[in-house]
Amino acid sequence: MICAPYPEDEAWRLSTLARFGLLSDSHDPFLDALAITVARAFQAPISAVSFIDRERQFFKAITGLAVRETARSCSFCAHVLWWPEPMVVLDAREDERFAGNPLVVDTPHIRFYAGAPIYLRGVCLGSLCVIDHRPRADFDDAQVRMLKGAATAVEERLIQMAAAHVPATGMS
Repeated sequence: MICAPYPEDEAWRLSTLARFGLLSDSHDPFLDALAITVARAFQAPISAVSFIDRERQFFKAITGLAVRETARSCSFCAHVLWWPEPMVVLDAREDERFAGNPLVVDTPHIRFYAGAPIYLRGVCLGSLCVIDHRPRADFDDAQVRMLKGAATAVEERLIQMAAAHVPATGMS
């Protein structure tokens, strides 16, 4: 297992997450519905909107798992912070970054993962991901575009949420 390194903009990333309250346990109905829709669209048991904190991966919205966070050290989504495009892992057991990962060898037994980066104000905060217990033979360009489109919907929702956090003075 290879842990994702911290990006150069880590301090700014973390302050952005904190500034807009994205690590709070409050549910957002739009993001919850989007996670369910993405899981169904990709015929996968798990989908999540995941934000990467200093030591943990926090699921702002998730379907298919009963957890709200995992350790950053075993997070697939932490690797997405380094990719400007979606990251696809067809079989995690065959990928050196994830083969020994506790989320692969133990519950939830991740085999397939696809995650698209989520940006707010030019900073990658996490990913919209889809996960399966079975490996996949392919994840084609149309599917990548669809996942990116769903991640864009998350970004647009974050912009709305960020605007709601700006006081009447216009200062954040």
